Amino acid sequence: MGDNLKLTNYIDELENEIIEIRRDLHKYAESGWTEFRTASKIAKYLDDLGYEIKLGEDIFNKEYMMGLPTKEELKAHRSRALSQGGIKEYIEKMEDGYTGVVGILDTGRQGKTIAFRFDIDSNDGVESNSLEHRPFKEGFVSVNKGAMHTCGHDGHASIGLALSKVFKKFEEKLNGKIILIFQPAEEGTRGAKAMAYSHILDDVDYLISGHLGFSSNTVGEIVCNTGGFFSTTKMDVTFKGRSSHAGASPEKGKNALLGAATATLNLHTLCQHKEGIGRINVGVLNGGTGRNVIPELAEMKIETRGENNNINNYITERAIEIIKASAIMYDLECEIKIVGGAESANSDTELSKIIEKVGRDLDDIKSIVEQAKLGGSEDVTYMMNKVQQNGGKAVYVIFGTTLAADHHNSSFDFDEGALKIAAKVYASTAFELNRREEKV
Repeated sequence: MGDNLKLTNYIDELENEIIEIRRDLHKYAESGWTEFRTASKIAKYLDDLGYEIKLGEDIFNKEYMMGLPTKEELKAHRSRALSQGGIKEYIEKMEDGYTGVVGILDTGRQGKTIAFRFDIDSNDGVESNSLEHRPFKEGFVSVNKGAMHTCGHDGHASIGLALSKVFKKFEEKLNGKIILIFQPAEEGTRGAKAMAYSHILDDVDYLISGHLGFSSNTVGEIVCNTGGFFSTTKMDVTFKGRSSHAGASPEKGKNALLGAATATLNLHTLCQHKEGIGRINVGVLNGGTGRNVIPELAEMKIETRGENNNINNYITERAIEIIKASAIMYDLECEIKIVGGAESANSDTELSKIIEKVGRDLDDIKSIVEQAKLGGSEDVTYMMNKVQQNGGKAVYVIFGTTLAADHHNSSFDFDEGALKIAAKVYASTAFELNRREEKV
């Protein structure tokens, strides 16, 4: 009991620093694969604490990196990061979008390997500049046009750095290894697969991750076992035809927009499946240059989702058939790019029960929900499934917090009191797992 009190008291002492880190990351928001400043700051923090740092291609499987920006875009974001205080020696190791960081604390004592995963990217969009919006009012609204933290990943990253300090402070009480994974490009479900299919999870016995908010808006509440992750596929589609004068020579044209519109209407018939819930959405449809021009190009952004992998795979395969058939109908070329994806997954009951036990022992936890469904997609599922396939256990936890607006809304903000609570749950879980291993 005395060790637990020391641990939680130390995290209380870190609260102001955790909030300061969160607000700094919020102000310099960076979207997927462009988190050069964010990742370099994380790497420097871990390095200064004495963690073994892994960066760059070493922690990614290049084959599975999805939805990467162009080389020109990456170069521009690197330059911006350096101008905003990004640290060159780390950024130089992140060429081509390798904007993840892994920190390893090896105690040198025999024991299990416990990994924590934190997503670090922002959303695309423009953050609110209303005086009612606390980040704007208090001076930490995003200064990067087109990027905004409206899902709490700035909070996740700051929790991870707080944990790094806690584990270093109490290292003598730990056995085995602690691995802290800071993942880029969760939005659009693009970043986790490349890390999961590298080597970093090979020896992991326990993987713990989570999210601020979603199924709980009460500070001090935790959901110990989160499931219901939808499998998903993200696709970008381009139809290419031939432009022509719409009045003088329409027969010479090949209308790419008609092909895309035909595909759009037919894609939304695909979600019936006996195994459960399916989803499809054409979120973007662009085409054409003028009212008197046969459209030569049309672009679509599409996502599919399924309650399990079979449903999503079925919808994705049928969607591709419809897109190709629509191109044939109008004598068009089409290109389909898979730019993101996630699997379905389930949290381990045994590990979630340990988190429940930890929560009951913490004064900050006011309410415990044993199980809930996320109702969306999260690419940490690749990591969860990888660890479970290797014989380990994985769990996803929701940390309740009051929200100023819904996730992905330009006015999103959360109660920062949830940050230290999450750090306490994560840290206490690691020490509880250590104690249980010692008794075996």
